[in-house]
This record gives sequence, C-alpha cells and structure tokens, in this order.
Amino acid sequence: MIISSGELGVPARALAVGAHPDDIEFGSGATLARWAEAGCVVSLLVCTDGSKGTWDVDADLDALRATRQAEQRDAAAALGATGEVAFLGRVDGDLVADRDAVSEVALWIRRLRPDVLLGHDPWKRHRLHPDHHAAGRIVVDALVAARDPHFFKDHGVAHHRPTALLLFEADEAGHAEVVGARHVEAKIAALEAHRSQFESTMFVSADDAGAEIDRFRRRIRDEAATAGRVVGRPAAELFAHLPTDR
Repeated sequence: MIISSGELGVPARALAVGAHPDDIEFGSGATLARWAEAGCVVSLLVCTDGSKGTWDVDADLDALRATRQAEQRDAAAALGATGEVAFLGRVDGDLVADRDAVSEVALWIRRLRPDVLLGHDPWKRHRLHPDHHAAGRIVVDALVAARDPHFFKDHGVAHHRPTALLLFEADEAGHAEVVGARHVEAKIAALEAHRSQFESTMFVSADDAGAEIDRFRRRIRDEAATAGRVVGRPAAELFAHLPTDR
C-alpha cells in the first residue's frame, strides 16, 4: 500500500547512492530537490565512472569520465544539493558488490551520517544493467555494515544507523514522496545537466533536439503525475521504504 510523504518528513541529512551519473536524478531527483529546498543537506555518491555512457565508438573515455563528473556536480547544483558529491570511480559496467565497495560506501554513511539513505532496489525483476543491481546490493550491505560497530572497525569512524532506507526503481513501491511542480522542474534541469547523455539515455539527437527535449520533459512530468495519482496528489516519486533495523 502506498503511503504519503508525511511518515518521513524532511530529513536533516540525506545520502543518495547511484550506479552512474544521472541515476540518482532519475530515481529521486524531485524528492531531493524538495528536501534541499526545505534545508536538508543532500549528498550524492556515484559508484562508477560513467565511461561506457556513449554510443560513439571513437570517444575519448578519459575526457568522458571528466565530463560526467562535472555534469554530476552541475546536476547536484540544479537540485539545490549542498552536501558532498563523491565518486567511487569503479569502471562502468564492472561494478561488483564486493567487500571493498561495501566498505567504501559504509565509510561514507558513517562520515556523512544521513538520516535517510537512498539507492537502487537490488531486488528489481527483469533488470538489464548489472551496475544497477550491484549498486543496490552495495547500498543495502553498506547500511548494515555502517550501523553495526563491529563491521570495518578500521574505519576509525563511529557507526551510524540511518532512520530510513528508500529504494528507487522498486517493483513494489510502498512509499510516496509528494513533490511540487518546481521540484519536478528541478529534476528536469538536473537531468539536462548530463548533456553527454542526451543521445544514449534521453534519446535526444542533434537533428531534432528541440522537439525531443520537449518530449523528454513531458515524459518526466508525466511520470511524476502518474506517481502522484497513486496518492491523490499532483506529483510524487515512489520508493520501497525499508526500516533499518532488520
């Protein structure tokens, strides 16, 4: 059953973890924009370098890696995020939920001490991209490690338990974060900051960019409106909401 945003309220600190630059914005951009507007310190952590995010077979991948980091920072600014924008730097397409990755994300959780942690749903059915599955698994495992004092004692940072875990891309969404039109527009602006992804992710070609950008914007607005109708509101984003004491 979908519940309203009133259960969580606006957290003081939030950390969103995505597989690639732009994943966080697709999954939770409007929610993060609303929280940031209300004073939440929003931080973003990206697991991979985005180096496969192009259809150009002759692309300069070192340049693409740098571009995608810069785009992610611009996207964070468009959301109003005032926290950290961090990168694990794993190779795009090769992300694995191994001990090192879990340790790194657990350390970020302990350092930033978010009230709400957000990430991909690792249990989503029929998922094609392996990085999304791995990133979700890393977030879940890292939350458990971060909350318990006997995991990764070499961190030298006190353990920390977020009060909530929100998973985007969920098959069984049980939680809605209600957002306003301006938050949806902030999400669109953040997504459009990822200009290197216009062709491969947003399907905006140079030949008909204006019309296709308008179509992309309508798609994001329509998705928010569809989610909002579930809870009788104009716009929302949907998540699986997991308690953090399981």
